Amino acid sequence: MLKQRLFTALVLVAVLLVVLLALPRQAALVVLALMILQGAWEWSAFLHTEKAALRAVYVVVIGVLMVAAWVLARDADVLRALLVVAVVWWLVAFLWLSLMPGRVTPGAAAVAGLLVLLPTWLALSHLHLLNPAGPQWVIFLIILVSLADVGAFFAGRFFGSVKLAPRVSPGKTWEGLLGGVCLSMVTAWIGSLWFGVPAGPFLALCAPVVLVSVVGDLTESMFKRYAGLKDSGTIFPGHGGVLDRIDSLTAASPLFLLGLYWFGVIA
Repeated sequence: MLKQRLFTALVLVAVLLVVLLALPRQAALVVLALMILQGAWEWSAFLHTEKAALRAVYVVVIGVLMVAAWVLARDADVLRALLVVAVVWWLVAFLWLSLMPGRVTPGAAAVAGLLVLLPTWLALSHLHLLNPAGPQWVIFLIILVSLADVGAFFAGRFFGSVKLAPRVSPGKTWEGLLGGVCLSMVTAWIGSLWFGVPAGPFLALCAPVVLVSVVGDLTESMFKRYAGLKDSGTIFPGHGGVLDRIDSLTAASPLFLLGLYWFGVIA
């Protein structure tokens, strides 16, 4: 399984680099949209229906709303407002996880899917279309949350004892969270040098981005537990589905893009 996971990870990294750095930006957006739609199909399994037609309708609704959101977000003020709504949603998700993780219904899962997937589409697509460094910003964000996850895994494995969210994801610990944050802060400092931005404000942005990425991971775990699933899909051997790969990114990307506006990195 470890060899399979490593091989799949290497293939995914290679494909990611080709999509973000080699393809024309509009073509990359098409690939990104297809990824979100695959995520929508996987999310439809959380609605507790075995009818493929109903799941397909949910994906179509997501697709239509993606187009509508894209058109509306051409106005920068509207885009920022939608990103604020997304950040508020993740605060609500944090409270949901903290207070009543067992209170999930098909309707709540359907609405949550909209609030998870649509802002992810807007944030990643607009981040990719930024100035010439747009694709690099996307890659940096992926590296940031991925290394936070790596740091959390190893710190939790060697030092973990206090459970972070035992009712949702029993394997996660507070020690792992601290390890992930530490490694991500080193990553953020390197990123500040790469992009030529002030290190202090940039680290102040990346720290909450990493913390909210954990909420994204736990939120998907909550819905998978509700649906009785170990993985959201099987599209990536050894890694599960699209949602299993982007769960942290769904929460991190709206706050990251909004933070770049707030800190004046982008106009």
